[in-house]
Amino acid sequence: MAANIFPPIHPGEILREEYLIPLGLKPYSLAKMLHVPRTRIERLVNEATPVTPDTALRLAKYFGTTPRFWMNMQASYDLAVEGKAKKAEIDAIEQMRAA
Repeated sequence: MAANIFPPIHPGEILREEYLIPLGLKPYSLAKMLHVPRTRIERLVNEATPVTPDTALRLAKYFGTTPRFWMNMQASYDLAVEGKAKKAEIDAIEQMRAA
């Protein structure tokens, strides 16, 4: 596993910094437009909850992106965090050798 010098970026940070702030949107306003609880978007932009498939579908529709964009970002974040947390355990696994 290659070392990464940058910390993983939570999708909530991208949502906050690349979408909400530049567009002048508040989490409450976005939640209302997405028909989801205000707390879901607040927790997401505060990096306290992951992007779910349901949220990805709604964000994609509203912002004109794809659900895969949001889910791939979440998967990349999750893999980076888990990879760091389990590094020693994963490093101890021997790779299968071809016969």
